[in-house]
Order: sequence, then C-alpha cells, then structure tokens
Amino acid sequence: MLLAGNAALALGPYFVRLADTGPVSAGFWRVTLALPLLFLFARVQEGPKPPPVPRKIALAIALGGILFALDIASWHIGIGFTRLGNSALFGNSGSLILMVWGFVLFRRWPAGREWSAILAALTGTAILLGRSFEISLETLTGDLFCLIAGILYAGYLLLLQDARKGMGSWRLLARSTLASAPVLLVVALLHGEPVWPHNWGPVVALAISSQVVGQGLLVFSLRHFPPLAIGLALLTQPAVAALAGWLAFGETLAPIDVFGMALLAAALAVARAAGESTPSEAPDKSAAQERESGR
Repeated sequence: MLLAGNAALALGPYFVRLADTGPVSAGFWRVTLALPLLFLFARVQEGPKPPPVPRKIALAIALGGILFALDIASWHIGIGFTRLGNSALFGNSGSLILMVWGFVLFRRWPAGREWSAILAALTGTAILLGRSFEISLETLTGDLFCLIAGILYAGYLLLLQDARKGMGSWRLLARSTLASAPVLLVVALLHGEPVWPHNWGPVVALAISSQVVGQGLLVFSLRHFPPLAIGLALLTQPAVAALAGWLAFGETLAPIDVFGMALLAAALAVARAAGESTPSEAPDKSAAQERESGR
C-alpha cells in the first residue's frame, strides 16, 4: 500500500498533462471531485457527531487550505513546462524545507546525515536546474514553479500542525480541501483558463489517484513503517513520473539528469527520516504521519 500510494501520487502530473482544462482548473477538479469521498471517510472515521472545532483551529485549517490551493496551482502550472520527473521531485521539496525550518526553530546546526541531505539537495537541484536551463527557459521556469509549490506545501503543513493533534486525518483533509476548492476556481478564472472539461476521464483519474487513493493508502500504511522506509518509498515517485513522461511524452533523461534526480531524491528521503529526530515538544503520532505524507 505504501508503494501503491506513492505510485498513484506520481501519476498526478501525467493526468494534469492529459486534462483538456487549464492546469489550475485541473487542480480545482482534483479537490472538488474528491470532496464527497473525503467527507464520507471522515464520517466513518469519527462518527456522525464529531467534537466541534475551535475557532482558532478552524481559521488555521482555512488558511492552510488556501496555501494548499496556491501550492496546487503553482505545481500544476510548473508541470506544464518541465519534465514529469522534475515536477515530482521539486513538488515534494517541502520535506527539506521543513527540516531546515526545524534547525531555525530549535536554533541548532544540522548534524551528520542532515548535512549530507542538504548538500545532496543543493547539488541535485543545481544539476536539474542547470539542465533545464540548457533545454529552454520555459523548462527552468517550470522547475521554479514546482519549487515554489514545495515551499507553499511546507507552509500548509506548518499551519495545520496544531489541528492534527485533535482531529482525525480524513476530517482535517476534508475541511482543508473544502477551503482549497474556491481559491483554485478563482485563480483558474483569473488565469483565463477553460474550467469545464470536455473529457472528464483525466480530471476524475486525477482526483481519485492523487486526492483519494494516493493520500488514503499513505495514511493507512504510514503507521506500519519507520520514517526512513517512508522516505525511501518516496523514491518511487520520481521514477514512476519519469517513466510516464518517457512513455507518454518522449521525455528522455541523460545520465547527468538521473544523477541529479538521485541526489535530490536521496536528500528528500533523509530529510523525512531526520524530521522524526528533530527536537520538539512531544510531537504526536498523527502529526508525524501527516508530515510524512507525499503529494
């Protein structure tokens, strides 16, 4: 289930490319079509009368949903301009950003493998950005949009940190997704995109694969694995995305591309494992599981 969840998430960029709507509009349908199932799962998990949500937590969830919407918008725009493998890697860069944030928050220097992760991430990112610049300025722009998405995703996770302690994972995901949908619709309209699809297949597949199956399998399987195994499972995402890009769109990778992707993917794996050992004030298990969730 862990591997299947990562594979389902990795196919998200492929379905974004196939959608006949705009990229942000595809993100709107991704979250909107998934909402009924998310609220159904939340009801099963917590019952028909869950405890009320405090106003402060409700506001944090709403703001988190807005950040998630901007994350999806930036990521989906980037997917249209860069290689699918790059989009999967840079879109997951939130793990590294959270690790660096932990150093700032707890006022300590990285240690051991954390330095290795940072150096590998910087090297891998430099290689991939340099290669994208060699291909075209548009490809480099796509990478940067995906990196911005990773930063926004880290902000989304940080905003929901307190909410995770008192709410079930499905209820939290459903409420934040509800806040994301109208933002994505407004951004798509402001971007001048076609919203209503003529072919519903890709957007339905995107909603099921990314927002329901991918996240659902990860939420279920994360409790059974240590953080390093979860981080290593992330390595399947860029591999599956790169394979889809090659088979569907003829995107080829030179050996230096594979090397850069391997460095950045390894850094993400180490960052996810290091996140568990970062000093904190007794983080709860659900928070750790949410932090490990992929895209």
